[in-house]
Amino acid sequence: MSVKTLIIGAGGVGNVVAFKCAMNADTFGEITLASRTVSKCDAIAKNVKEKTGISIATAQVDADSVEDLVDLIRKTDADIVINVALPYQDLTIMDACAACKVDYLDTANYEHPDEAKFEYKEQWARDQLFREQGIMGLLGSGFDPGVTNVFCAYAQKHYFDEIHTIDILDCNAGDHGYPFATNFNPEINLREVSAKGRYWEDGKWIETEPMEIKQVWDYPHIGPKDSYLLYHEEMESLVKYIKGLKRIRFFMTFGESYLTHMRVLENVGMLGIEPVEHQGQQIVPIEFLKTLLPDPASLGPRTKGKTNIGIFAKGIKDGKPRTVYIYQVSDHEKCYEEVMSQAVSYTTGVPAMIGAKLILEKKWYSEGVHNMEEFDPDPFMEELNAQGLPWEVMELEPDADLRVDR
Repeated sequence: MSVKTLIIGAGGVGNVVAFKCAMNADTFGEITLASRTVSKCDAIAKNVKEKTGISIATAQVDADSVEDLVDLIRKTDADIVINVALPYQDLTIMDACAACKVDYLDTANYEHPDEAKFEYKEQWARDQLFREQGIMGLLGSGFDPGVTNVFCAYAQKHYFDEIHTIDILDCNAGDHGYPFATNFNPEINLREVSAKGRYWEDGKWIETEPMEIKQVWDYPHIGPKDSYLLYHEEMESLVKYIKGLKRIRFFMTFGESYLTHMRVLENVGMLGIEPVEHQGQQIVPIEFLKTLLPDPASLGPRTKGKTNIGIFAKGIKDGKPRTVYIYQVSDHEKCYEEVMSQAVSYTTGVPAMIGAKLILEKKWYSEGVHNMEEFDPDPFMEELNAQGLPWEVMELEPDADLRVDR
């Protein structure tokens, strides 16, 4: 019997997932792409057909409705659901998968619609339900979270007896030519960046003001870039699974122009998530701002430059200190040439496809709800090399540092 794959979400990442699943059609079989706006799905399906020769079906779905989702899952007879919709919709899609006894995968953890907060708690709470239904849920199979979790597991398996510190480093040196735009969903991106920072050290979480901590890291193939400490969801699971961990932080690069625009928007209230009255109508400021900003899916043909995302880890091996940097570099223009999306979408969409591939092939399979680092990292790392995300390992002197401003 042919495998049947359902992809929910037709943004930039959904486009990449559709392309890469089609390119691996022997694994994914009959593919359906669904979204609230079916015209977006149709446009992606047309491009996939033209570039790969593979036909994918399209459908309309309201991902906020469990009933609507259940109807679609049953109609498509899906074996797996790849969720690349909004993080607000993780729980409804998970519940629909549980009702239909279908495996589930996403790329970002649940985010509360009415609060600038994201956490795994409510998804982890569905672990027993998934076990009872005999299905698997894989959380955060993007790049960060996702590949960075696997990098940590790979370092733990092959390079360390204990990892003491991890810095997750996310550098996007791409230029799209706009004065201001976001590389993925503006609402999610701006909420994430404007939230308070947080890192884990000596068994407790330490909170910082937004963008309070800045360091300059020297990224291979790119060079030194201003990098700011943020809270990022993969840290929440990594503190559970990495042995000997004493500190973990997350840094992302931002240019001064981006930060200036963001501060101005925040100061005038445009990042607000509470409704305000405007000419007799209730509007949410950040949702209105999303309407004004360029669609991230439109950035592909005009973005140039590279991304570099990886982990910088220090620890102990055979009683001696060790320092390892594992990273991946992608080129925006090459990504667009292959799948008509820029590298930020590419580096999220390809790992989503890989995670789903490993589930379908039963190379990664365990009933319940799981994070990436719980599984053997080797099959995933092999797929990264085969599917367009080749990685590198740099072993450094134990006291080495990639920071320019140390």
